[in-house]
Amino acid sequence: MTQTSENVTWLTQEAYNKLKDELEYLTGPARTEIAAKIAAAREEGDLRENGGYHAAKEEQGKQELRVRQLTQLLENAKVGEAPTSTDGAVAPGMVVTIAFDGDEDDTLTFLLASREYASADIETYSPQSPLGAGVIGHKVGEDAEYELPNGKKASVKILKAEPYSG
Repeated sequence: MTQTSENVTWLTQEAYNKLKDELEYLTGPARTEIAAKIAAAREEGDLRENGGYHAAKEEQGKQELRVRQLTQLLENAKVGEAPTSTDGAVAPGMVVTIAFDGDEDDTLTFLLASREYASADIETYSPQSPLGAGVIGHKVGEDAEYELPNGKKASVKILKAEPYSG
């Protein structure tokens, strides 16, 4: 999955189906299961000191947040391949190799895409992450800068950028 500048999320058919199945599970069987857990915990008595009840309510909140995320994601999704960069610049949906501070022995290769597209085969960075946002638009051979969590700037050199074929 990748995101383009117009905030459209591109999904492969496989990723779309996987996320749609997860949403159907969360809005069906998973809701029934969590409601049963809450009801069972409620029967145990005093809710103020009922750890099982509070844990089930917290789980329900996390589950409903995921339902909202998936609903929004799927509503804005386009199935197919994301448009590729026509000028050779780094764009979402690309596998990027960078060198930290220009040191070609200290490299990182990652997929520039949203976490729903993440694969165990390759590290994934969001286009909205500091590193992701810092490399977007830069071409192979160029230097890019991004902000570290401590507020300092870091520099990387773009060594390679290719469309993801996973």
